[in-house]
Amino acid sequence: MARAFVSVGSNINPAENTAKAIHALNRETRITKISTVYLTEPKGRPEQPPYYNCVVKFETERSPVELKQRVLRKIEEELGRVRSRDKDAARTVDLDLILYDELVMTTEDLTLPDPDIVRRPFLAIPLQELAPGLLLPGSGLCIDEAASTLSQGTMKPLESFTESIRKEILYERKQ
Repeated sequence: MARAFVSVGSNINPAENTAKAIHALNRETRITKISTVYLTEPKGRPEQPPYYNCVVKFETERSPVELKQRVLRKIEEELGRVRSRDKDAARTVDLDLILYDELVMTTEDLTLPDPDIVRRPFLAIPLQELAPGLLLPGSGLCIDEAASTLSQGTMKPLESFTESIRKEILYERKQ
């Protein structure tokens, strides 16, 4: 089993779509941890509503490419994700594989680990919460260092929502 981390983001009906995406991911994998869900402002897009962002840790037997194409993209499509040329457009859900075991790879469609981890607080801070002390493959950079250099100023923890989704996933696992 491989250990993988996926970022979850939504700013169209974010509470509903974040929950649906995490539940769908749990049906396809074995979620072991869910970070705090944060309310974040869209970078450079003040006209857009805020995002819900978190990171989910799970175990999988699927390859990274299979995971991205057959699981993450499928969930995005089921939740009405529309891709456009505008990479910063509002979205029902955005699921990105950001880390997969110790794998370092770059293809046209997938880079692991995700280079944005060290630039985006909504990736680094939740990842650090789930895996403190983690060394990012290929760079040797500790996630603790990366997270500590990023401002958490525009991130508001959604504690009640986080606790609710964690309980739901734990309950699903027991069924």
